[in-house]
Amino acid sequence: MILLSLHVLGATVWTGGHIVLALAVLPRALRKNDVSIIRDFEAGYERVGIPALLVQVATGLLLAIRTLGSPLEWLALAGSSSVARAALIKLGLLVATFVLALDARLRIIPRLDAQRLPSLAWHIALITVVAVAFVVVGVSFRYGGI
Repeated sequence: MILLSLHVLGATVWTGGHIVLALAVLPRALRKNDVSIIRDFEAGYERVGIPALLVQVATGLLLAIRTLGSPLEWLALAGSSSVARAALIKLGLLVATFVLALDARLRIIPRLDAQRLPSLAWHIALITVVAVAFVVVGVSFRYGGI
């Protein structure tokens, strides 16, 4: 119960923060054409968002191992177990999260200015969709997986 509670708390912070960013902070930054609004939000959010994501990863892996065994077993079970499929989908979403994070950190954010704000907006939309997908797939575990 503690692992699951920590996992859900991490998901709440991670996904909730991205929903706030996408639906409240980003539209204001786009209206004002002001990247500092995004930078200010990110400066505060990263202090809680990144640890929340790390908690999610650690607890998610532990929960999956407790439920399905080793990661190699997840692959073997993927064809017959909807819970194993859900775990593999969540791993895919994790990879997508890291790819988007690296792209943002290395390509977008270092050169972020008012002209590149729309590019960042698409990036924020994608990471928010991935975060919500994490939650939806996570909820599927309660109902037997995907």
